[in-house]
Amino acid sequence: MDREQAYALMLEHTPSESLRRHMLNVEAAMRWYARHWGEDEELYAVTGLLHDFDYEAHPDEHPSWGVAFLREHTDTPDVVLNAILGHATFTGVARETRLARTLFAVDELTGLVQAAALIRPDRDVRQVELSSLKKRFRNKAFAAGVNREEVQQGAQELGVDLETHMANVLEALQTVGQVPTS
Repeated sequence: MDREQAYALMLEHTPSESLRRHMLNVEAAMRWYARHWGEDEELYAVTGLLHDFDYEAHPDEHPSWGVAFLREHTDTPDVVLNAILGHATFTGVARETRLARTLFAVDELTGLVQAAALIRPDRDVRQVELSSLKKRFRNKAFAAGVNREEVQQGAQELGVDLETHMANVLEALQTVGQVPTS
């Protein structure tokens, strides 16, 4: 599976523009970390694009439904499938690879960055400052759906301190200039 195929699959199964934007944001953060570590950027990108593609149609079966679909209909590597399963803590699938740990670490944090951009008058992620993001992280009422414990756990599993991880994800999204849509 390459990025183009993953993107087409994501579009086919995800009607919501906001969820599409989330997956593109996760893709950007995954690419940033892949470059940072000298890992396979396309593999990381595909993982980011596909991690939630089944969420809207199958929320109660996510991500297991999506992984079963990918196993049956695509040549998606097991390392990607295991990372997708591992990003949802309730599956009980261990995050044994850097790819899996990265997906888990960036997933919730991209939502916080997106929310921080949404409240700006210009809605431009490139104008979000790290100090503002840190402040918003501490405010549990802001973007209440973002699981702060998972963000912290994700940074810890990556072996990156939380502030550095936040700066990395913010830089990743600012570099591609993803602008939230909702």
